[in-house]
Amino acid sequence: MIKKDAKIFIAGHRGLVGSAILSNLKHKGYTNFVLKTHKELDLLQQSAVNFFFEKEKPEYVFLAAAKVGGIVANNVYRAEFIYENLMIQNNVIHASYVNGVKKLLFLGSTCIYPKDAPQPMSEDCLLTSPLEYTNEPYAIAKIAGIKMCESYNIQYKTNFLSVMPTNLYGPNDNFDLEKSHVLPALMRKVYLAKCLNEQGWLRIRIDLNMYPIEKVDGNSSEQDILAILKKYGVLDNTVEIWGSGKPMREFLWSEEMADASVYVMEHADNINTHINIGTGEEISIEKLSLLISKTINFTGNFIFNTDKPDGSMRKLCDVSKLHDLGWHHKIGIVEGIEKLYKWYLSNKEI
Repeated sequence: MIKKDAKIFIAGHRGLVGSAILSNLKHKGYTNFVLKTHKELDLLQQSAVNFFFEKEKPEYVFLAAAKVGGIVANNVYRAEFIYENLMIQNNVIHASYVNGVKKLLFLGSTCIYPKDAPQPMSEDCLLTSPLEYTNEPYAIAKIAGIKMCESYNIQYKTNFLSVMPTNLYGPNDNFDLEKSHVLPALMRKVYLAKCLNEQGWLRIRIDLNMYPIEKVDGNSSEQDILAILKKYGVLDNTVEIWGSGKPMREFLWSEEMADASVYVMEHADNINTHINIGTGEEISIEKLSLLISKTINFTGNFIFNTDKPDGSMRKLCDVSKLHDLGWHHKIGIVEGIEKLYKWYLSNKEI
């Protein structure tokens, strides 16, 4: 077991996953954290990372820092996704080895699995066939992280673990319409379409001040606001969604992902394979849209743009290994969407 006063470094502690891990650890009684913002420590800079580890000597590391996004961002910013994620991983994992970190947990994503992987996707289907092209750079970076942990374990006898979470959502989520994942982006689109229909311009301006879209904020003209919302598929009582709506996706509440991550860190040792973290349950994008509509009380329409890519049609995790370790999820998608919407509204002070 990990001592409650052990020195713990959480890379990415302000992000969706990292912030949830920090809260979970505090709740469980851990007290000794070393935390750095991006301005204080740029994980892309090897010399800065090496200096930090030499100075602080953390005993345990949660590597939750990453460049992340949905299908749009993954496909548009391909070079950034592979470069930045490889650099972050390489720097942190190697510095952890050099400075004698007792245990490291590397967080990846289930997009590591082949496009046509058997469903549900078990850990041993990694590298068995081609990846989904739209998120291939990000997936390759995460696969490299898994193999780096495995290789250091084999050669240097380190205790570096890898977990692959399914699609996450929850407090501190990213609601950027260009770069966020499907669930928070869709929730925001539905909310804004409802506001447009109700002529709720104050709510729209508050929203845009919290989350500007391509530099369009709450101080912009109505014409500019309408134009940018239209670009991202938000119209008066209508929302456009990329793809057919048929793809099936699995979603896990981020605070439960954090609980599973801490559980794996506490209970697993010397495992040279990654572990899936998810619910083992899935929902179509179309049904997800309807569920969000019901939660927000949106009575408008959805347009599915089939000229845009669907991505993988199914991405369901086999969570048998996680269950065998003794961890199971508790928050289902209906409860989770309600919780996220309440968080979204409360953080805009509407």
